[in-house]
Amino acid sequence: MKLSDIPSGQSVILFDGVCNLCNGFVQFLLVRDPKRRYRYASLQSEAGRSLMQAVGLPADEINTVVLIEEGKGYTHSDVALRVSRHMGGLWPLFTVFYIIPRPIRNAIYNWVARNRYRWFGKREACMVPTPELKSLFLD
Repeated sequence: MKLSDIPSGQSVILFDGVCNLCNGFVQFLLVRDPKRRYRYASLQSEAGRSLMQAVGLPADEINTVVLIEEGKGYTHSDVALRVSRHMGGLWPLFTVFYIIPRPIRNAIYNWVARNRYRWFGKREACMVPTPELKSLFLD
């Protein structure tokens, strides 16, 4: 998969397919993305690895969720803040956390990421989307 394969106006979320916390984040977004702005792929998938390389990130990096938006890759706390801008309700208010310096935000993010399997568990295999959501997932 190449960056040019991503339809205009859409972004891609790459996530650790075996992480329960990461899968929970995807499930959270699926419910709150009625305009279907996002497409999804696991970091372990061929599409995930290809897109990581396309934005200049190491393909074996699975300690962060990655957002690919307008041809650029965003990682760590920037993902949550950028995604919150496009959600309804009060979620865009979370962008106020941009005032916290990135190294501090990412230190907290990395602490959670290091402990995610212990705290939230791990799946044996990547999630399989339901037939009605399958079109939102890249192979």
